[in-house]
Amino acid sequence: MKLVRYGNPGKEKPGLIDDEGRLRDLSAVVKDIGPEQLGDAAIAKLRKHKVDKLPLVKGKPRFGSPVANVGKFIAIGLNYADHAAESGLPIPAEPVVFMKATSCIQGPNDPVMLPKNSVKSDWEVELGVVIGTRARYVSQKDALNFVAGYCTINDVSEREFQIERGGTWDKGKGCDTFGPIGPWLVTRDEVPNPQKLSMWLDLNGKRMQTGSTKTMIFSIAKIVSYLSQFMTLLPGDVITTGTPPGVGLGMKPPLYLKKGDVMTLGIEGLGEQRQEVVPFKL
Repeated sequence: MKLVRYGNPGKEKPGLIDDEGRLRDLSAVVKDIGPEQLGDAAIAKLRKHKVDKLPLVKGKPRFGSPVANVGKFIAIGLNYADHAAESGLPIPAEPVVFMKATSCIQGPNDPVMLPKNSVKSDWEVELGVVIGTRARYVSQKDALNFVAGYCTINDVSEREFQIERGGTWDKGKGCDTFGPIGPWLVTRDEVPNPQKLSMWLDLNGKRMQTGSTKTMIFSIAKIVSYLSQFMTLLPGDVITTGTPPGVGLGMKPPLYLKKGDVMTLGIEGLGEQRQEVVPFKL
């Protein structure tokens, strides 16, 4: 299934995308798409409903993040060898872990706002993993069984805040609007091999990133298992798993986002995003 949340910010309704690509309303079935709706039993119950009996949604409403009430927004850095190289950093021996603030989460097509005093805001197309079942000290062999599904994420990053301002990366990763998620959450059963998905990002119509999850250093199963050794992963937690090469930081000379830029990005089978870059506003 392709699960979505649609409508105005803060008032999103649950829905799904049918086989013809049409949006159908799930409001009479579930109250939202959040932690309580992501376990295997809950998803199996949803799947029993006849899609053609669900109401069609007219027009083209805004999509919000396909997951409500995200508890943790966890990120993995330098998970593609060629991206590590363009960043001038060694290939990590273990996954690099940092957090994105949940307050940065937004819909896939909402504008991205440059932070106040930003000079090096950048783009990163990434595969998102949504946890469906509580995971604590899980094996790599079993790890994918704890995943509800997958989605497209733009891990927008302010490089000066991230790299040049001391401390951890988090301060350059959690700025408002820096976490577009969606357009939909594709359930695990429809992504039989998350390590074989093509991905891309364009800036103003020019291809910047072209990659595949097959070139990840640490697989999704490894990441879920690894993280579960350090923190309990809960339903609704989102993990963004690293980006392939082609970010602005790696350009010669570096290229960063400015007002009026348009990012379009997508991952095979997981949908596309579009964001216009807008100036800072309180």
